[in-house]
Amino acid sequence: MKHVEIRSFLRNFILFFITLELLTGIIFYREYQNEVKNLEQTISYNMDICNFNTDDHKYACSDYSINFFNDKKQTFTIEFLNEHNEKINTIYKKNHQFYKYYIIPSVPEFHLKINYPNILYQVKTANFKKHRVKEFIFSTFGVLVLTLLFSFYSLSPLRHAFKLTQEFVKDILHDFNTPISSLLLNVKTLPKTKDSYDKINRIEQSLNTILSLQDNLKSYLKQHPQQNERFELLKLIEERVEPLKILYPQLTFTVEGEPFLLYSNQASVSRILDNLLTNASKYNQQDGEVKVQIQKDSIIISDTGKGIKHANKIFDRFYKEHERGLGIGLHIVKNLCDELGIKIKVHSKVDQGTSFVLIFS
Repeated sequence: MKHVEIRSFLRNFILFFITLELLTGIIFYREYQNEVKNLEQTISYNMDICNFNTDDHKYACSDYSINFFNDKKQTFTIEFLNEHNEKINTIYKKNHQFYKYYIIPSVPEFHLKINYPNILYQVKTANFKKHRVKEFIFSTFGVLVLTLLFSFYSLSPLRHAFKLTQEFVKDILHDFNTPISSLLLNVKTLPKTKDSYDKINRIEQSLNTILSLQDNLKSYLKQHPQQNERFELLKLIEERVEPLKILYPQLTFTVEGEPFLLYSNQASVSRILDNLLTNASKYNQQDGEVKVQIQKDSIIISDTGKGIKHANKIFDRFYKEHERGLGIGLHIVKNLCDELGIKIKVHSKVDQGTSFVLIFS
């Protein structure tokens, strides 16, 4: 999958999975609460039965047992109290006891306290919780499978849009190729007189700019070559800077460094340099400067331009901070750097300038 598809898949998966897990957890928690409530109601009901039998059997309920929930018999113990500050016929869970008070009709000054061991109550609720947790874990696997299927299915519109975009770009490249080639051939046949020399050069550079855009679109479609070769990096940089001096005569271009042999794909490195140098020139200030420094295993391209507000987003596809451009140039630069094993870093301050650092491993 492509990088943007992976991001979209992960976002959808995380959103759907967390949502479904929360809903499933709420459902199981409500079921657990209902089971605990039913248990308490059953205990209270059996306490009422014990109280009734105690009245009938003259308080012989100290060892009274009742079978409920298809479990072993649960023993209730009784006490007789003449003083307490708690309500009658109300369930209490205090001091490791589960108990309830009743009025004794024949002896009004005493109250009957029926106890149910809290440890037995905790064992039952722990069993309820254990079963619900097992069911929740089992359902999590089902939610996981369902979320994966749904996330993959949600990628279909995105993939269809990418396919249409690529077909559209291919058609544009095909339609551009013939007229641009014809223009270049015709420009080269024009006589370069003293008066027309600068104008013809500007036309050639403008056509080269269009060709650069075409190369960007080809890179967008992953049509760039991958064969490596040795070439002189300093010479390549000077060749890429020279046309920009004609297009941007108001800027000062400086190239510093020693000759450096690089083993990589020259066309891809040229594409990286063209994008970075063009951006440094296009978004620079009047009478600004573009400086290229070749250091040991690295290149620094800096400018005195407008700067970048959100430097962490500049490599995202179609992201741009200005109306000009398509927003794919730096995305292509990042992809090419990743494919060639080149580390790229950016440092920028608004209204002060930007520096790109290319580190060759």
